[in-house]
Amino acid sequence: MPDKPLIMAIDQGTTSSRAIVFDPSGAILAVAQEEFQQHYPADGWVEHEPEDIWDTVVSVSRKAIAQAEDENPGTQVVAIGITNQRETTIVWDKKTGKAIYKAIVWQDRRTAAQCEQLRNDGFEEVLTKKTGLLLDPYFSATKIAWILDHVEGARNLAKQDRLAFGTIDAFLIWRLNGGNVHATDITNASRTNLFNIHTQQWDDELLARFNVPASLMPQVRECSDDYGATSKELFGRSIPILGVAGDQQAASIGQACFSPGSIKSTYGTGCFVLVNTGDKPVASKNNLLTTIAYKINGQVHYAIEGSIFIAGAGVQWLRDELGIISNAAETESLARSLADNGGVYLVPAFTGLGAPHWDPHARGAIYGLTRGAGRAHFARAALEAVVYQTADLLKAIVQDGVQPKEIRVDGGMVLNDWTMQFLADILDLGVERPVVMETTALGVATMAGLKAGIYESVEEIAKLWQRNARFNPAMTDTARARLLEGWDKAVARTRSS
Repeated sequence: MPDKPLIMAIDQGTTSSRAIVFDPSGAILAVAQEEFQQHYPADGWVEHEPEDIWDTVVSVSRKAIAQAEDENPGTQVVAIGITNQRETTIVWDKKTGKAIYKAIVWQDRRTAAQCEQLRNDGFEEVLTKKTGLLLDPYFSATKIAWILDHVEGARNLAKQDRLAFGTIDAFLIWRLNGGNVHATDITNASRTNLFNIHTQQWDDELLARFNVPASLMPQVRECSDDYGATSKELFGRSIPILGVAGDQQAASIGQACFSPGSIKSTYGTGCFVLVNTGDKPVASKNNLLTTIAYKINGQVHYAIEGSIFIAGAGVQWLRDELGIISNAAETESLARSLADNGGVYLVPAFTGLGAPHWDPHARGAIYGLTRGAGRAHFARAALEAVVYQTADLLKAIVQDGVQPKEIRVDGGMVLNDWTMQFLADILDLGVERPVVMETTALGVATMAGLKAGIYESVEEIAKLWQRNARFNPAMTDTARARLLEGWDKAVARTRSS
């Protein structure tokens, strides 16, 4: 190992691919990012072109490695970690490495009817006991079946053991290794509706019920593990892939949420709250998900998770579809320009409502508009909606028996101080923002570093976390209750039933 080892995290997200190079202290030495096209072929359908994902990942990785090593003589990237948008589904031909259909994105709702049919058949109780999840189009199982049923000849290819399934991490691992490794990590596996989180195996009953052949499934490994090494032609030398975790679990690791009760909330395209529940799964009674937080050195930690589909995507909608803003940063000054929200509430159910409602048929709506409502009201309503949705999740977490003392936040939206103060006010909790904001990338980088021997233990990794700012609640109980009452009424009006 060189005297100055570096770690690169590939952060493959919903709207862009990034590569970030860290030194062992967690300092960022290089960042490269490229956006790629979103495809919306029908109402509620969301797709990506797998080759766009692959091309952008290779491009940003090359740029980040070159920048980090050129600007820091004597250093060398010695390990790669991969973190990814979870649940997004690709089925590819093992011979060619090419996808047989576009990637069906986690936001996609095309399989809502199949999920409803399975629920009516009484299958959800069995599924939830085994996976900790609910029957929802969000997860991978019905997406795999849809591809196999709608691509001509796909079922026959599957019978010939020609096809492979993977979430984005597994697809990238396959490609980076030149087709020599078909593997995923336990956190991504736990988001498919096909993985038994108690036995930690693909479940034969679930595979049969969703009509997904077992031959398609990748091997399941730990978050800090050997995932092969990149083909030499990609980066000029072979680099081992030693860490993998789905984006939200990676962020939880990057936020050093290693102890039971520790909680983080990530504000990216969507919003995801994870609370560590220790070495035993806790079954939610409030429509939250029981999932795997990580598996390191043979030790599994579980989590309760609440998922919100639209967070930063609501701000993108203001920019791209409505033209109300030219960049996301404008929303902070627009929100501050108003004394209050004027009774305007946005319920951003553009692809349905996530936890704790799980209503795939709900669609977005805005309420309380008057002739005096303008762009500032729309901007503030989009920011407030993210906070109210987080409050719904925290309420459910508390009802499940977890009482958080503070919440650690990350993601692009947390740079907005107004939103973070409003979050502290509405949650009535301290909100902590870290120095290293790229917690998702940092989390998976530390997993790769642990396997590479750069770090000796999880405890050493936890010491990397540092606080940038803390926001303390300053709102009266009366004001908080009034705002939440308005939100509850807006959600009730938006629900599909």
